[in-house]
Amino acid sequence: MSTEHLTAADYAAIERELDALRDEITADLGERDAAYIHRVIRWQRGLEIGGRALLMASSLPPAWLAGTATLSVAKILENMEIGHNVMHGQWDWMRDPKIHSTTWEWDNVSPAEQWKHSHNFVHHTYTNVIGKDNDVGYGILRVAPEQPWHWAYLPQPLVNAVLAMFFEYGVALHDLEIDKICEGTNDPDETRAKLREIGRKIRRQWGKDYLAFPLLSGPQFMTTLAANFTANVVRNVWAHTIIFCGHFPGDVEVFEEERLDGETKGEWYVRQLTGSANIAGGRLFHLMTGNLSHQIEHHLFPDLPSNRYAEIAPRVRALCEKYDLPYHTGSLSRQVTSTWKKIFRYALPGPRRSSPAPAATRPEPVAA
Repeated sequence: MSTEHLTAADYAAIERELDALRDEITADLGERDAAYIHRVIRWQRGLEIGGRALLMASSLPPAWLAGTATLSVAKILENMEIGHNVMHGQWDWMRDPKIHSTTWEWDNVSPAEQWKHSHNFVHHTYTNVIGKDNDVGYGILRVAPEQPWHWAYLPQPLVNAVLAMFFEYGVALHDLEIDKICEGTNDPDETRAKLREIGRKIRRQWGKDYLAFPLLSGPQFMTTLAANFTANVVRNVWAHTIIFCGHFPGDVEVFEEERLDGETKGEWYVRQLTGSANIAGGRLFHLMTGNLSHQIEHHLFPDLPSNRYAEIAPRVRALCEKYDLPYHTGSLSRQVTSTWKKIFRYALPGPRRSSPAPAATRPEPVAA
């Protein structure tokens, strides 16, 4: 579905309506929202303690399975619903120094400060713009025909499977901008500083998961180490799946850099709408995805608390229907299948296609 039918007045109206929705939710934030994030953190910490306690007897298969499963859930919650969203600034309005984007360091090998630059700033500013948003294929995958084909893309189904298993390391390297390093256009001092920080974070994570806790389990050292490794892989595969299903399935659009020329806030909103996809599910499913199953709403309002996305989703969908815009959504199985089809298809040569023009008549920039 193209956006060519939108007029300058439509873009301005979309901007007003979505700004008003954001203002309404922001004004309503309060005690129930704060209680929600405190409750999730308590549950996550309880699950982690319980999982690690079970792994003290990890040589027993039932304890290993139960401990690994519990620790996996704890790591997913910390990564998705807590770490990702806290570092987006979704809870900064509480003024709680312990739950704040400037102080939170997540259970992940990617340093928080580097992630916030590559994700919060680069990705959310240039969402799905080829050449600007490094999340388009993560720099190693071809996920759209607009990306020129190269023989190096041929093994990308296997590359993507490996990326899923070790996703946290791919995320950790993201802010290095490998393409600039290969071109020789990076700042060597800055690159070395980032690598040192990544190294420190990896040593910290490995020391915790692969040394300290296995040692605490005594003779169960190897089985506990294997459980911690498995929990990290489960968390990585889940995070990769949810993120890819929110960005690459079906008819989700990518854009050329020209799209950014003179882009207004209304056009930015529309780019988020057409460049994102949701995943259908229940409350527990949405919790386990960090509410990134509401990827459309997250891209529109990345710093609104995640527990509000389900509430505003019907109104965002109604706006899309009003302006004849797509609202990409589907079951997890459908979105996974669609995404992997793209991974396999675009590993092979294919014709380039041009992204549709953003509008027949571009609106004038709205004054701040």
